[in-house]
Amino acid sequence: MPPKTRIKTKAVAVNVPQSREMAAIAIANIGALSRQLVRTESLMNDELASIKKGWEEAAEPLRAQIAALNQGVQTWAEANRDTLTQNGKVKTCALTTGEIAWRMRPPSVRITGAEAVLDTLRRLGLKRFIREKEEVNKDAILNEPEAVAHVPGIGISQGEDFVVVPFEAELAEVA
Repeated sequence: MPPKTRIKTKAVAVNVPQSREMAAIAIANIGALSRQLVRTESLMNDELASIKKGWEEAAEPLRAQIAALNQGVQTWAEANRDTLTQNGKVKTCALTTGEIAWRMRPPSVRITGAEAVLDTLRRLGLKRFIREKEEVNKDAILNEPEAVAHVPGIGISQGEDFVVVPFEAELAEVA
C-alpha cells in the first residue's frame, strides 16, 4: 500500500480584532507600518542610487575605450572589406581573438503623418495597405450583458476585494 501523502501548511498567527475600536487601532497600525515601509524603501533606493552612480562612473571610461576600439576596428574592416569577405562571398571573418561580421537589418517602415498617409492610400486605391482591425467590443458587452448571455465563449466575471485604507494627510506645498 502506498504511503499517505500529507500536505502541511504553516499556521498563520492572525490577530483578529474583537471590536470596532480594536479594528480602528489595527487600521491605524497598518497605516503606520505602511508609512514606515515607504520610508524604508526610500532609504534603500537612496543607497542603491548612490551605489549605482559610483559604478556607472567607474564603467564610463571603459565604455569610452570600447567604443573607440570598436570604431577603429570598424574603420579597418571597412577599408579591407573585400579581402575579409572574399569579395562579398561571406559576411563574417574570423580573426584569432574573435570575429567581425556585416549583417543587414530587416527592412522597416516608418510612417509620419499617419492620417495623411491613410487618406492618400485610400485616394490612390491602395486599400490593401490599410489594416482594418476587427475585435470584440468588451465595453459594449459590459453595457448590455443580457444581450450576449447565450453566446458561447463570452463570460462576464466580477470579483470582490477587501481594501483597508488608513487615513493619511499630505503636506501642502509652500510657495
